[in-house]
Amino acid sequence: MLRFLALFLITSSLAHATPPTWGVHGMVLFGGKQGLYASHLPMFHAPHDYQVVLQLRLADPALDARLRRQLDGRTALWTLAPERFELARLLPAAPRPLRQFRAAVVRGHFEKDGKAEPGYGAAAVVVERVLLMRQLSPAPAVNASARYLQVGDGTQRFLVKRIDRRPDFEHIVAWTSPGGAPHADIVVARSGVRETPAGALRTQLGQAARLRGTVYFSTEDVR
Repeated sequence: MLRFLALFLITSSLAHATPPTWGVHGMVLFGGKQGLYASHLPMFHAPHDYQVVLQLRLADPALDARLRRQLDGRTALWTLAPERFELARLLPAAPRPLRQFRAAVVRGHFEKDGKAEPGYGAAAVVVERVLLMRQLSPAPAVNASARYLQVGDGTQRFLVKRIDRRPDFEHIVAWTSPGGAPHADIVVARSGVRETPAGALRTQLGQAARLRGTVYFSTEDVR
């Protein structure tokens, strides 16, 4: 009986010590002089089962300005490799909302061939706005359309594919908008998990839109 009680207490303690969304939550980093953004690399299982898009800045103004210059007008892949934290704390209504964390700034994919960019160290990242945060369902689902969230308030914008079926694909596209362009979601027909053609996106955005290229595309983690 005592052994059972001890095991129960240890198990309960471990359960409380490790929240369901605790982990290393890598993110695609993108943006430029008009804004910095990060998109969490989601999966259909804990602790990564949330699609999250953040508007952020680096706490150090000099590093923040440097990073914006390095990303401005480019589509090469950069990522953030953060310290471990509880992803659910990014929810605006969380009991203890997370508004800052530390992360390495990586040129390339932080889990593959990426290299930490010199000079940033463990940079303090400040969360300015949570643009999207949605828990993903592991159940198979079908959707005939691909819906893209528009990110960016100026002319420098990005399209982030909403993860809304399984299997699905991650897709971030950079584009330049004309002044006064609407901010509504872009919806296009999809072809399985293949990358959405640029022409289909341009048709929905209007001929004045200039697509600058794909920042990130992957099917690996959302199968």
